Amino acid sequence: MLAIFAVTFPFFALVLCGYLAVRRGMLPLVAIPGMNTFVLFFALPCMLYRFGANTPIAQLLDPGVFTVYLLCALLMVGITMAATLSHRIDWNDAAFGALVAAFPNNGFMGVPLLLALIGPRSSGPVILTIVIDMVITASLCIALSRVGSGSGRAAVANALKGVVSNPMPWAIALGALTSVSGLALPAPVAKTIGLLADAASPVALFTIGAVLARSQMSTADATPLREYVPVALKKLALHPLLMWCIGHGALRLGLPLDPAALDVIILVACLPSASNVAMLAERFGANTGRIARIILVSTALSFLTFSGAVAVLR
Repeated sequence: MLAIFAVTFPFFALVLCGYLAVRRGMLPLVAIPGMNTFVLFFALPCMLYRFGANTPIAQLLDPGVFTVYLLCALLMVGITMAATLSHRIDWNDAAFGALVAAFPNNGFMGVPLLLALIGPRSSGPVILTIVIDMVITASLCIALSRVGSGSGRAAVANALKGVVSNPMPWAIALGALTSVSGLALPAPVAKTIGLLADAASPVALFTIGAVLARSQMSTADATPLREYVPVALKKLALHPLLMWCIGHGALRLGLPLDPAALDVIILVACLPSASNVAMLAERFGANTGRIARIILVSTALSFLTFSGAVAVLR
């Protein structure tokens, strides 16, 4: 277990550093959007491109991983929606609560953390989960958030527009194209991409902490514990449990699923909630304070729960 903590601790420590830097005023709030821009539009796309280019196309288009992961995401959305819809939590807030329960931080945290724990063979399944969450899960929850408002079609259109303008799917697609074609980039370009890719992990993790601190500081509402702690626990416990049960059920039914890839997506499900859901919730008028608290609680607890899951799967 100590060997696992030795790997996971630096990743969560970087998140804590970003959080403390903002809470103590060492990093101004106005600097956070710039850090987000660097990670989202420069460093992380280069990392994903590099992984896509070095990963066999069969791993990037794994039907077993796609089926199991998507089914679990849909179940998480349905279960969380059913459990949270009430007179206090409307469709908009319930939908984004469902998204934050089903959408792990597989981009900013999952890619570097699982690479360190498992190695290059984790990149294919993780990249596929990113595509599923960004294209399908997020679009579905945004559409559900518009139920009763009469703007569902416009919301779906906006969600798809956001997917198209997000550089991460394009970086994955370009990497896959490079993998299939066997073409190599010119050495200076490859070196530039490599430098940006190497910067992605530390800056992304530090930025997660900064975003969490900003979200907590900018929301002064007294959201009851019962409205966000159960959702955080669903993310950390129910999501990986569903992934384990459905994945092993699929193996018994003969679905073409590599057991090693199943372990990877179970660990992806053990990750805390994606920090960018808070920004989506703010854009669509949901209770951002509640979403930020879910992300904060899941991130704080996941240091122990994620490390424990690694120990169990090993």
